Amino acid sequence: MELLNVSHAYGDHTVLSGISVAFQKNRITSILGQSGSGKSTLLQIINGMVRPQRGEVLLEGLPLDYENIHELRLNIGYVVQHVGLFPHMTIRDNIGLLGKIARRPPHETHARVLELMDMVRLPLSHLDKYPHQLSGGEQQRAGLCRAMLLRPSLLLMDEPFASLDYGTKQGIYQHLLDIQKLESRTVLMVTHDWEESLLLADHFVWIADGKIKDAGDKSRLKRIKESYLSAVK
Repeated sequence: MELLNVSHAYGDHTVLSGISVAFQKNRITSILGQSGSGKSTLLQIINGMVRPQRGEVLLEGLPLDYENIHELRLNIGYVVQHVGLFPHMTIRDNIGLLGKIARRPPHETHARVLELMDMVRLPLSHLDKYPHQLSGGEQQRAGLCRAMLLRPSLLLMDEPFASLDYGTKQGIYQHLLDIQKLESRTVLMVTHDWEESLLLADHFVWIADGKIKDAGDKSRLKRIKESYLSAVK
C-alpha cells in the first residue's frame, strides 16, 4: 500500500497536502495525530470512500480502481471507534454479513465465524445474542471478527479503541497482536494515543496539519515522545 503526493481539501480547508508514504506489508502501522490533523481522511482515501483531488493511491503496486471499488473493499477490513454492529442482527449474523454479501457458502462462513470467535476469545454462547447484550469490549471484538471474515490483506482501524476503558483496551490489544501472529496482514491504525502506538505498532506515521511530520519504527517513536505529547495537548 502506497500513497504518492496525495492532497485533498474540503472547500478552502486543506486536509492533506502532498502525502507520500509506503506502508510496510504485513506489519501494523499507526497513523498518529491530534483531532483534525487529517489522519481519518487519509484512511477514507485508502478505502476509496474519498477520492483524493491530487495524487495516487497504489494497492499491490496498482492504482486504486474506483470503478470497481465495492469489489475491492471485500479485500479491505474496516474497524471504527463505535464498532458499527447492526443492533437488529445477532452476533452470528453481524460477523458473517460479508460472507453473505460475497456469496460464500453458508457452511464456510459459519466455520470462519467460529474460528474468529475462538481467536478473540468470544464465547460461542454469544452467537445468538444481540450487540446490546455484550460489553463494549466484546462488541469491539465482534467488530474485529467481522472485519476479518474474508481474510482481507489490508485492515484499516479508525480510533478503534478510543471509547473503551483502560483495562478493556489492554485485553483487546493482546487479541489484536495474537491475531496478527496467526494471520499476518497489513494493518493501518489511526490513533492519537502515543502509548497505544508503542504497544501495537511496528511503524508509525505522524500526521500534523495535513502533512507527514515524522515517521519511523518503534525506536524512532520512543525518541519523539516528548515532542508528540506536547503537540497534541
